[in-house]
Amino acid sequence: MRYLLLLFIVMPIVEIGVLIRVGGWLGLWPTLFIVVLTAVLGTWMLRQQSAATMMQAQQRLQAGQLPAQQIFEGLLLLVGGVLLLTPGFVTDAIGFACLIPWSRRWLAARISERSRGGTVFMGGASISGGVNSGFSGFSSRPVEPGGSGPARKTKNTPDDIIEGDYREID
Repeated sequence: MRYLLLLFIVMPIVEIGVLIRVGGWLGLWPTLFIVVLTAVLGTWMLRQQSAATMMQAQQRLQAGQLPAQQIFEGLLLLVGGVLLLTPGFVTDAIGFACLIPWSRRWLAARISERSRGGTVFMGGASISGGVNSGFSGFSSRPVEPGGSGPARKTKNTPDDIIEGDYREID
């Protein structure tokens, strides 16, 4: 949390300094033109890359696989889009890095490596491993009958078996 606060304090100061330097070097109107141009170009790239990432995610889902890489890339696209709409050259550079496919994949892989070994819980299902872990589906945690907590795992229950109770409703 401290780093986020520091980022919100330091980043605007750095952006103002860079804008003043570039404005002094190029002049006011060319600097403003470049800032607006990067926002327009970023919006176009965001639409293009978002559609491509969504199609890849749908293909993986249809193949019965979890689109973990595409989820990380989607988050990076969101961050990149916000950064490109923020006026400034430093945020634009980071934003374009999030939108260019090869650098976005590299960033997603680095984020995945940092979170490797952790488990993400989504709607009662757990996703273990990172983007490159070879994971190809959901693994549900069994729930004790009549309770909301996870059941104790036994030695005879493999990870790919989903246990649960059901009842028929007329």
